[in-house]
Amino acid sequence: MAEKRVCVIGSGPSGMAFLYHIEKLRLEGSAVPEVVCYDKQSDWGGLWNYDWRTGTDKYGEPVHGSMYRYLWSNGPKEASLELPDYPFEEHFGKQIPSFPPREVLFDYIKGRWKKHDLRRYVKFQHAVRDVKYNASADNFCVRVKRLEEDAVLPPEKFDYVINASGHFSVPNVPEFEGFRKFNGRVMHSHDFRDAAEFKGRRLLVVGASYSAEDIAMQTLKYGAKDVIITYRNQPMGFKWPKGIEERPLVQRFDETTAYFKDGTKAEIDAVILCTGYLHHYPHLADDLRYIGPNILYPDNLYKGTLWMKGGNNRMLYIGAMDQYYTWTMFDAQAKWVVQYLMGKIKLPEREAMLEEIKRWTKRESGLKDCHEQIDFQRDFTEDVAKEADYGRSLDVAALFHTWEGHKHDNILTYRDQSFASIFSGNPSPVHHSSFMDALDDSMETYLKIKE
Repeated sequence: MAEKRVCVIGSGPSGMAFLYHIEKLRLEGSAVPEVVCYDKQSDWGGLWNYDWRTGTDKYGEPVHGSMYRYLWSNGPKEASLELPDYPFEEHFGKQIPSFPPREVLFDYIKGRWKKHDLRRYVKFQHAVRDVKYNASADNFCVRVKRLEEDAVLPPEKFDYVINASGHFSVPNVPEFEGFRKFNGRVMHSHDFRDAAEFKGRRLLVVGASYSAEDIAMQTLKYGAKDVIITYRNQPMGFKWPKGIEERPLVQRFDETTAYFKDGTKAEIDAVILCTGYLHHYPHLADDLRYIGPNILYPDNLYKGTLWMKGGNNRMLYIGAMDQYYTWTMFDAQAKWVVQYLMGKIKLPEREAMLEEIKRWTKRESGLKDCHEQIDFQRDFTEDVAKEADYGRSLDVAALFHTWEGHKHDNILTYRDQSFASIFSGNPSPVHHSSFMDALDDSMETYLKIKE
């Protein structure tokens, strides 16, 4: 029997989680499928691989990265960023504060990948152009472009495809009346790179979720004169510091002024659209591609992972859902995929899988607030981990509930709090500087732990 071949698209935390678990099995002596991972970037890490570019890269490809300078984790590392078999203490030789900046988190996750030399699986600067399922042969035809040579390679055949390309890289860009004549800058958060650019400026942030919250805070921290956050349905409702306020949705612009639904107006210098991202997978054929909103349980994905509308149970997604949980959820999904490919997970009948999807999507549609959403994703992650024989509970809902409470108590100081690892039980130290005073986000400065 021929060896199975698996195509992984993307070498961010989702794709690398799969490579990590398949390599562990190989090292334990199991006969595993042949795996090829393609990534259009020149290095691994997905969004965590900071790119100063915006628009297109040197090959004319759309820039994947939405990461910006001075980004710090907006959730405690103990709540779904710490992986049970590779704690932060192992990587850094000590426990570190709970809200690390990007460079620290990226160094940590790369440490896990380097343990098993996973780079050898990845073909960098290879952009997947199209993936089609062949019903007659029950396999996939994958065409890839090698960007350095500007050459589309001969099609490759694979038995399984894992789409781990992420969904926070193609911006959702609304238009408002008057944008064409507004004299200031208009940009999407995808192209936001440096909060210091807006020092002394009056800023309008459009949106009411994590990006809007964080960019408003970052720009104020680095010297913006004032920030208005405009929301469509309801305000975030935090106790904002002086310099930040919320108003109902902006309706129109003239050369210098924004006009809001409540009848107020404000002179502004720049607009940042924190209006979310699209599930955009142009490399996938129509019958393989998820098209829908960014929600906690995307429809037609059994266990949030196995695609039901095409590919004969051979098309899989990792990390396609909206997220409270992140790295640990991807890790549980990746382990589930490995177990499935190795024949250790047997699928129920198709109707049973569709009914299970309906139960999850119906439950999600009735969620009333962030706390119910947290519990929902906890239950999803635990369900996948249990079937994958993950071996550890990933229940961090209590941490997430506490974190939400801290944010509503004081949006300025929630990143200054300390949590304990759910795996070792060891508490994190308090960071040497408060978040609003910590202007240097380098790993060297961050790791100077307060004694």
